[in-house]
Formats: sequence, structure tokens, C-alpha cells
Amino acid sequence: MIKIGLIREGKIPADNRVALTPAQCKWILKNAPDVTVVAQSSPDRCFSDREYEAAGVEVRDEVSDCDILLGIKEVPVEKLIAGKTYLFFSHTRKKQPHNKKLLRTILDQRIRLIDYECLEHEDGQRIIGFGFFAGVVGAHNGMMAYGNRTGLYQLERVYKQRSFRELIHSYFGVRLPNVKIAVTGSGRVAHGILEVMNLMGIHEVEPDDYLNRRFSYPVYTQLKGADLYMHRQTGKYSREAFHHNPEQFVCKFLPYAAQTDILMNGVYWDKNVPRLFEKTDVNTDNFIIQTIADITDDENGSVPINAGDQTIEDPVYGIDRDTLQKVPAYTKGAIDVMAVGNLPNELPRDASRYFGEQLIKFILDDLVKGGSPTIDRATIALDGKLTETFSYLKDYAGEA
Repeated sequence: MIKIGLIREGKIPADNRVALTPAQCKWILKNAPDVTVVAQSSPDRCFSDREYEAAGVEVRDEVSDCDILLGIKEVPVEKLIAGKTYLFFSHTRKKQPHNKKLLRTILDQRIRLIDYECLEHEDGQRIIGFGFFAGVVGAHNGMMAYGNRTGLYQLERVYKQRSFRELIHSYFGVRLPNVKIAVTGSGRVAHGILEVMNLMGIHEVEPDDYLNRRFSYPVYTQLKGADLYMHRQTGKYSREAFHHNPEQFVCKFLPYAAQTDILMNGVYWDKNVPRLFEKTDVNTDNFIIQTIADITDDENGSVPINAGDQTIEDPVYGIDRDTLQKVPAYTKGAIDVMAVGNLPNELPRDASRYFGEQLIKFILDDLVKGGSPTIDRATIALDGKLTETFSYLKDYAGEA
């Protein structure tokens, strides 16, 4: 019998999402007789302890007898249980400085760490994640921020809606100005952004038309890899070459900055990937962007004026075009930046349901059976060592 534990989120502020909903746990208990599920009692989850109990899940404080522990955000080092298999978003693969101690402790305690972010299909596509709902909430917040800045329309906060369905109903009757929106990216985040664009009745146009025309109605264009990047020497774009050697490419976003009111950023970024623009570009006459929803949210990343995370309660700040310093949101002459690291928490029940579906469909069977090539590729630490795929983290983790 394999025992799976849903752990209480320990990172502050506490995340309210879950890896498996009560209904999904009930399905597992019914359809996988060799698996049992335990939920660690939590006051913060979007599903209550009572809802798990009603689904037949045992709820208790102690989960140290579980074989596999499922969380969402990083587990505080003092809460880690030695020798267990953990699945959560560790935020260590990019050598994030604040999680060095976490990875070191995982190695010291011989914990098997499987990172959700690293679970990929053979073609490199992510298997599970909250990207779609990050895109939905981020796009909404970006549109809300532009409305607040201009005073031309108003949108309610997402977290005040009980569900995605209720959010959709809130768009009925909203009249938008002739705004131009650039959407970057082609993954789950971008799909969530496009969902909101379409629900709001914003028309899609081709990148060429977007650059060369004004419109009498609100429009957006989606900028994918080939629209954004080109090789320094050849001027061409190849997805495979870009992913292997992004430093050999340059970004060609800047002409869009001269035609864009709102930027919805959904591109993946790493330190070798060219930024969409440089900080100094924002003070030029050709940069007319007023609102940036940086949904992938890398500080000083693809959006170099991302000055760090805000909270769900206060998601927007301004960046002064001259000093590049943080100022209050909607300050005259500044650019508003929406940057929040846990956007799906505004629609936690819908986001958790979607996440759990992918976990059950693609990962659960192999996890219970002990592993698979997919799981192996996403395993960062095993038996006190970094796996071969993640050996590049040795200096970061303090390994000899």
C-alpha cells in the first residue's frame, strides 16, 4: 500500500492551492486500491478539511508515515521529513539564491525531490502547472490596471469571484477603448491570456497589421518565438537552436513598443535569453506602453523594469520612466507593472482542479509504481545526490 500525503503549505504567505482536490482524492481511493490518501490539516486551503473528510480522506496533523508528500510551494527546511519523496515547486533549477539552503537540506536529508516544473513530455512541453490560470488572472489584472490608469472602464478583482465561470460573467457589458495589446509567448500562460482577450471581445490581428494600422476597436496580437527573436548572424529563427543557444539571438520586440498600450508578457525567461527591451528604452518617444502585466514574473528578467513581486492584495506598482525607480501605481508619466508570483491563488479551486487532473492523468500511475523516464528527468535530488540532469547545480547546492 502506497500512502500519499497532501501537506500543509508552510511558506508565508501560505498558498491556498492544492495538488489534489477532494473529488480527485475520492476518485483515487475508489480506482486505485493500492493507494491511500491523507490530508494534513490546514486552515488555508481553498478546500476545507471538512470537504476532504466528506470525500473519505483522513485528515490529521501528522503525515510522517506517508511515502509520497505532495505540496505546492517550497517546503520550509524545518518542516522537511528525511528520506521521503516530495513533489513541489522548489524554484531551484535556475539557482534561485533564496532556495540554496532548501536544496542543501534536501540533499543532507536524503530526500527524493521531484519538481513539478521539470515534469515534461518528450518534446519538452510541461506536463502540469498552473500557467493557464496565471495567464487568466494576469491578463485580467493587466486590463484592470489600464482601466484604473485611464479611468475609461472598471474591472472588479478576480478573487472576489467564486469561480472562473463567475469571472466570465463579469465581462458582460464591459466596453473597452481602442486599445492595442501585445501578448508574448505560446505556452500555457499565453493560452490563459488569449482566453481573457477573447472573452472580453478583443479582436486578434496579425503582427504586421498590428505594426502598420490603427483600429477603431480593441485589438491584440500574439508574438511567438519567430516574431520575437532572430539569430544574430542569419537573421532567422529556429525553436531548437533558440532553446539550446539563446545567447546567439537578439530580440526584435522594440517596434511593437511603439504601437502597444498594454504588454501581456507570457514568455519563458532564463539569464541567457534576450530581454524584450532594455531599461533605457522606456524613456524614448517610441516606447508608448503604459501598462505591463509581467505574468511570467522574473525580476529584472524579460521585462527589465520588473522590480520584484507585489501581493495579490496590491498587485500593481509604477516605474518612473526617468529614474527607473519604483513609484505608486498610476503615477502620472510612470509605467504600471503588474508582477505577482502566485496569480492562480485568485482562482484557487479552478486552478487546483486543472492541476490535479494532469497529475492523475500523466504522473500518478508511474509515481505509485516507483518511477518512469519522465519522473526520472524531473528528479533533482535522490539518495543525497543531485541527479545527472541537475549536476550543474553542484556549486549552488554546495556540493564538492
